Amino acid sequence: MTYFQSLSVAGFAATAISYGPGRMGFGLFVPEFRSAFSMSTSQIGFVSSLGFFGFFLGLLVAQGLLMRRGPQVPVLSGLIAATLGMSVVAVAQNVFVLAVGVFFAASSAGFAWTPFNDAVHRKVRDVDRPRALSEISTGTSVGIAAAGLAALAMVMMGLSWRLCWTGFAVTSALALLANHAALRDVERDPNGIPEKGWRELLRGGALPLFVIAFVYGITSAVYISFAADQMLDRGGVPGLPAAATPGLVFVVYGLFGLAGLFTGRVKTAIGLPWLLRFVMLAGALSLALAAILPDSWAGLVPSAGLQGVHVMMTSAVLAVWSERLFPALPSLSFTAALLATAAGSVLGPAIAGVAADAIGTGATFLGVALLPAATAVLLRDRHASDRPLRVPAAMHG
Repeated sequence: MTYFQSLSVAGFAATAISYGPGRMGFGLFVPEFRSAFSMSTSQIGFVSSLGFFGFFLGLLVAQGLLMRRGPQVPVLSGLIAATLGMSVVAVAQNVFVLAVGVFFAASSAGFAWTPFNDAVHRKVRDVDRPRALSEISTGTSVGIAAAGLAALAMVMMGLSWRLCWTGFAVTSALALLANHAALRDVERDPNGIPEKGWRELLRGGALPLFVIAFVYGITSAVYISFAADQMLDRGGVPGLPAAATPGLVFVVYGLFGLAGLFTGRVKTAIGLPWLLRFVMLAGALSLALAAILPDSWAGLVPSAGLQGVHVMMTSAVLAVWSERLFPALPSLSFTAALLATAAGSVLGPAIAGVAADAIGTGATFLGVALLPAATAVLLRDRHASDRPLRVPAAMHG
């Protein structure tokens, strides 16, 4: 088996677990957690933010491990965290234990992606790299859709949410074994990153990248944390049991997220500035529909679909844009962009949870939707340059 094949399969499995049930699972099962642990909206927001804080820390730890030990150690660490966290959630008896499990499960997403960018960059031929990275990133959408199908099956078959999380943990353990085999021969980059590498990212020309990433983090995390519960609370959609609503939301979310595979073609057709405006407006409209039409098919499907497009296309843009701005620091610059996303993801649900208790979830969604909408309106073509910034040629990531 070639590195192209082994890394594509292993990366697909790792991102499917970590970005599917790992990062999205709490929001998907919020109705069950609210019922089982008598959680308030504020508590839901804080537990969700704790999970995204795990994602933030995972990114930092993974970057250090990648430079010192190579891709295998951070990826396996993330899948161990996912397996442990999902197991803890499956047996949790109170909110504190649930929060611990969510923290470890969500942290896995911070470990999974950038190490594969590094491995593919060094081990896969130039001609095969775009396809390998696309297949790895596709794991995210498929993992989200699969988690949604598991939630639907839970409702339709009368299964316990604890059984679903046990299944997630077992699947994560299998992905751990597959990644151990695929990455054991991938050594660390012998050149590493200079000590001043992080400092080189602090340039004015990179500010739009980090602003877009931060706003994206807030928008996506608020949706992930509260949208499914909001739609369920309003009775779901006609013709489907109300309890099946969260599963349906995330299935649609994951399937429409496959649009991320076409990000490069869209960028070529309309340019980076208009692509950024499009993904920001998609995020804003997604939240607005969840607020205005939460109990209809005309609201749920476009809302979840637009959010899937928003998340997957924006993440693809961040991966390419960061590398274009800092071609000598590809993995480090992408990590920095994801850290900005994670920072927004930590703040968004905590603040939105408090706001929802005070003014209602619908009004909160409309308020949050103003942020990506304003970003799209204020964005100027000069802000979306992807020409390389001046970084010493000897540096690389």
